[in-house]
This record gives sequence, structure tokens and C-alpha cells, in this order.
Amino acid sequence: MSRRLFITFGALLAANVAGATLAQDSDATVESDMAPQAMGDANLNDFLWEKRPIVVFADTARDPAFIRQLELLEDRPEALAERDVVILTDTDPNELSDLREKLRPRGFMLVLIGKDGDVKLRKPFPWSVRELSRAIDKMPMRQQEIRDRRADGVGSSG
Repeated sequence: MSRRLFITFGALLAANVAGATLAQDSDATVESDMAPQAMGDANLNDFLWEKRPIVVFADTARDPAFIRQLELLEDRPEALAERDVVILTDTDPNELSDLREKLRPRGFMLVLIGKDGDVKLRKPFPWSVRELSRAIDKMPMRQQEIRDRRADGVGSSG
């Protein structure tokens, strides 16, 4: 399959240090630690109410914006893990995946999807983890998660 999807769960991101491998392509010799792993068709419904997908599209894995976006995402994996983020990439516009059909990217595009499955943000240029974290932290569900964690912390110590 020529289309490449790269899926990294928040826990895997948290375990990585800057510059570490997020995924390795076992089908070919890979020069980059950021090589996408072929995953078949990803179904966004698999992440409903559990993860916040960040989908990064490009027409090729050599797109400078795509490369920069992956570098930015690798910068602070712990912040993404804390927010239950999963990263999906698709760099083959010729194979119309379910993700491409639903999200309709043109060239490079970053899409943030909430746990409810709705598109929360679309950007035609790379965003830093800090910017993404701020956008996620403004979401009502994330605000509730923060309140719940605070309540759990207060309840366990008193």
C-alpha cells in the first residue's frame, strides 16, 4: 500500500525523548526517525471519546510544512500525551482514504479533532505543540477533564 498513515498514541509520545523514534517503517530502509508506519485505513470512530486525533496531511512526505509539523509535534510529547492526543498522517493524495474523503485536504493541512469526533481546528500551516495545547485546553471537554482531575486530587488527600 503506497499511502502511509502514522499513528502514535499519547502514551508512546510521552515515552519518547526529543529526537527519539516515533515509528519505524519495517518495509524499507529509513533514514529518518520520523518515517511513517503503514497502518491501513484509520477509522476516526476508533478514537471517539478516548483520544483527540491530530491529522497531518501532505501531498508528499517531503513537503517542508509536513516535515516541520512532525518536528514540532516531537518537541513536547508529554504535553500531547497529557491531552490524550493521537497523531495520524496521510501523505498520498492519490489514494482517497476515508480521512481524505471526510476532511478534504488540499496540500498540507493540520486538523484537530475533538474526542466527540468533530473537527475543532483546520490550519494550512504547521502549529507548535504550545498552540495546539492552548486550543485543546479551551475545549469544554478538556476543561471538564481538568476539573475532574483537580476534584480527584482534592478528594484523595482529604
